[in-house]
Amino acid sequence: MGDQVTSSNYTPRQRTRYRERLQHDLEVFDRHLQRAAFISQGTIGLELELNLVDQDMAPAPVGQKVLDGLSEDYQSEIGACNVELNLPPTSIEGLGLEEMQGELERRLAAVREQALAQGAAVAMVGTLPTLTTQYLSTPGWMTSENRYRALNNSIMQSRGELVRLDIAGQEHYLHDFEDISPESACTSMQLHLQIAPDRFADAWNAAQAIAAVQVALGANSPLFAGHQLWHESRIPLFQQSIDTRTQELVNQGVRPRVWFGERWITSVFDLFEENVRYFSPLLPEDRQDAGTPMMDGESPALHYLNLQNGTIWRWNRPIYDPSQEQAHIRLENRLLPAGPTPVDIVADAAFFYGMVKYLSNQNRPVWSRLSFEAATKNFISAARQGLGATLQWPVLGEVSVRELVAEHLLGQAQQGLEALGVAEELIERYLGVIKGRVSTGQNGATWQLHALAQQPPTEPDTPERTEAVAKVLRRYLELQSTGEPVHTWSL
Repeated sequence: MGDQVTSSNYTPRQRTRYRERLQHDLEVFDRHLQRAAFISQGTIGLELELNLVDQDMAPAPVGQKVLDGLSEDYQSEIGACNVELNLPPTSIEGLGLEEMQGELERRLAAVREQALAQGAAVAMVGTLPTLTTQYLSTPGWMTSENRYRALNNSIMQSRGELVRLDIAGQEHYLHDFEDISPESACTSMQLHLQIAPDRFADAWNAAQAIAAVQVALGANSPLFAGHQLWHESRIPLFQQSIDTRTQELVNQGVRPRVWFGERWITSVFDLFEENVRYFSPLLPEDRQDAGTPMMDGESPALHYLNLQNGTIWRWNRPIYDPSQEQAHIRLENRLLPAGPTPVDIVADAAFFYGMVKYLSNQNRPVWSRLSFEAATKNFISAARQGLGATLQWPVLGEVSVRELVAEHLLGQAQQGLEALGVAEELIERYLGVIKGRVSTGQNGATWQLHALAQQPPTEPDTPERTEAVAKVLRRYLELQSTGEPVHTWSL
């Protein structure tokens, strides 16, 4: 999206023209799906968003300076204290997962080296615990790039009023913001799966069905602005921080731009069609202004459709990627938080890819026996309660997520990874990490909450709470530097 935004504000004429061309792109995409050949190699990939902190564990807005010393494999994020690293696509077969971990560790080391030169350290965590309301209320929170100003302006203009965060968990956070700064608190890992168009619907449905289990296992965002909220507070925080709807539109049932969805699908086209049908354009950038060609090799570039897709944040997002040779379709799994360690990240990836493979191959798929409403409720329950959540699952009824994983899903993930040709020792290694979290009841979220509970009792928005959270984060970074999986961390 960043290379395609040249303006920070748009006229009614630009918006009208964009809408017409967006409809045309959708029709072109439909024809292309039916007639063209797509790459189908089943490669995987990873993006990881990182926080930068100073010696006091406070956010360090030096992201651009850190990026100045890195290659184009590293990108800016909307937050000035964030950077993003990208891994190249790879095969999961054989030792692919181990190679992914090795490449992730090498690229993390490069970021840490550049951060150290700026007097900062790197924190892999879903929401940086030491972010404060005061920091997010200052202009310096945002990276100085046109695309971020444009996104902020469009969301605020669409909303027409302040951004209200209202999240209740163990404690309650309520505050109104002048802009979308809380979005910068959400740092995630994003898993990519390239897949043939005719197999995409099964993969997406499978990913939606297990989304709740992923969130419960990987929860790592229990603290925001010093408040103890959901185990994965990043879920409501992200939705509320860039919500373009007023309360009246929420009451009318208008869809949010950060969206779980509302139905199982039969084609990847279903999702792109929903994007056009339900959502007003946020960034109506003209193709020629953005410098996007009509065609990318033999494939239509679909500037308008792709830009629209980039401003609708589904937790499982479809991606159409044209190329000089053949286009491809991929699934972008966006619901997991960053961290805690590289081995945890790759273990989460292994579980995801194994489960998607297994569930996609079932003769009677889980989504034919699980209502979409139940899947949505599962997702919210898992975000609230993490490893303590109870979920609905076909045949089993209500079941604790720890029992569901230990007694049923680990074996299915193993079969899926075997079908993908993953080396046996890697299946045992990475699924062993997931088993460890389930048996100990400890993931990143529970560790942070228990570590904070060991500090003297404090109240939110006090100097004492600020100090306690900083101590928790410092210990978190010490343990993160060991590279040991989070379920083994001591308090």
